[in-house]
Amino acid sequence: MNFKNLLLTSVLMAATSVGFAQKNLKEDKQAIKDMCGCFEVTFKYTETFSPEIDYEKHYDYTATALEWAELIKDEKDEISIQHLLVLNDTMVIKHWRQDWLYENTKRYDFNHDNQWTFVNMNKKDVKGQWTQNVYQVDDSPRYSGSATWIHADGRHYWNNTTSSPLPRREYSKRSDYNVMMRGNQVEITKEGWLHEQDNEKVIREDGKEDVLLVQEKGYNIYKKVDDEQCKAGKDWWASNKGLWSKVRTKWSDVYGRDKNLALEEKVKGQALFMQLFPMDIETKQAKIDSTVEEYVKNK
Repeated sequence: MNFKNLLLTSVLMAATSVGFAQKNLKEDKQAIKDMCGCFEVTFKYTETFSPEIDYEKHYDYTATALEWAELIKDEKDEISIQHLLVLNDTMVIKHWRQDWLYENTKRYDFNHDNQWTFVNMNKKDVKGQWTQNVYQVDDSPRYSGSATWIHADGRHYWNNTTSSPLPRREYSKRSDYNVMMRGNQVEITKEGWLHEQDNEKVIREDGKEDVLLVQEKGYNIYKKVDDEQCKAGKDWWASNKGLWSKVRTKWSDVYGRDKNLALEEKVKGQALFMQLFPMDIETKQAKIDSTVEEYVKNK
């Protein structure tokens, strides 16, 4: 092959590669945004295996909810979705948030006992990947992981395993483990989307290997329904989004310090959400800043 042909082949290969990457990126974004809308959600969990023969498995957990997922940011390399619970068609509770960052290199990995380790990843290791950052109801960190969206055989899914605090259904009821290793698979379905989990409930101590208490299988099944069923959630967010934009601004400042993070569970007997939830749109940024800062241990 002469030099001209070699050069032409290289150019064609590069163009094909760019086109493929752009197609994948478009599919990635669409898959993430398919998690927006109004959903009937079914939560199902069952403990499966424990290495200790005398371990008594806890009862299966099943619950249902109506949830509105609002697209609050849609930029080139970042998509953010706020989830809201809608109760009895009228009552709304701010729920979790998920941010998706493309080829992101910075995240916070949960350690244990309200501590997160700052992780600076290599650019080569996150090429083509999306980081999913999941936040608590008060926009404090929950868990984070990076992986590639897969689009093959008519399926669209994302897989990752990462450490997280105890789930809300157990954190106030159990003290026999302190970390959940979440095996997360997010998959877009014809009916909506599925969050399938292969979890390990572990006991973690500094300087020691994790001890497995029990494994767990979980399914969060999101079935798309008419958006009108979540009208209360849409209206609530329209009225309250300004407040939570200020809260996110403060947390962005905290996360931007790029160092390990430790948080107080309670201040003056109250969890952070108990102080933030009563606030309204008129609350000053300075008040929000000082409230959040009270819970940050390592200033």
